[in-house]
Amino acid sequence: MTAVTVKQDTASTVQCMKAMSDPTRLLIMKLVQKKAYCVCQFVDMFEMSQPAISQHLRKLKMAGLVREERRGQWRFFSMNDEFGAHDLVLSILNQLDDEDETLRAIQSKETAVSCD
Repeated sequence: MTAVTVKQDTASTVQCMKAMSDPTRLLIMKLVQKKAYCVCQFVDMFEMSQPAISQHLRKLKMAGLVREERRGQWRFFSMNDEFGAHDLVLSILNQLDDEDETLRAIQSKETAVSCD
């Protein structure tokens, strides 16, 4: 089976790359590549305030890179697999080393979801 690559226009590609150009947002995308996370988990993992994390997630959502799912009062975010530049996003994320020191430090702070 042959993979289908969807080509993007310049504006869409730039918007995608701008959204992922921030180190925090890039790492959030690397995390949601594998599973959904609650905002409260990101707050703990990145040691940032909830409003700061929400702003990063808002930018990723506006770019179409993540999906938001509400569970009661909590919001969970996962990668938007239907995003037009999904192949581009994956190619960027796959360049990140899973053993990257910053990524590993953030992952080590992951806690079980206690906000369901």
